[in-house]
Amino acid sequence: MRAISSGEVWQVDFGLAAKVRPALLLTSNPADEELDLVTVLLHTTSLRGHRWELSIPKPFLKPGAFHLQQIQSVPTVRLERRLGVLTEAELNQVLDALAERLAI
Repeated sequence: MRAISSGEVWQVDFGLAAKVRPALLLTSNPADEELDLVTVLLHTTSLRGHRWELSIPKPFLKPGAFHLQQIQSVPTVRLERRLGVLTEAELNQVLDALAERLAI
């Protein structure tokens, strides 16, 4: 299994309905005894202008936002290619926004 880390942004195949799109990895490689899944946060370019869209401009992403209502777990085989990585401060911004969204 290839090494993956939280904070990385990958092109992920979400299947026919959701297509291939960028997503932020919220979890790293699963342990051997765990399901081969990672939890991701989708990036969208179809903005609606509501509070659950978090824009973090990066040169490897089209203008858009991470959609805090679109958290999914996907098999690691659906990760197609690494696009880049968020800084620690940017990842913390995402995690803080998710904590607010999930009320935790």
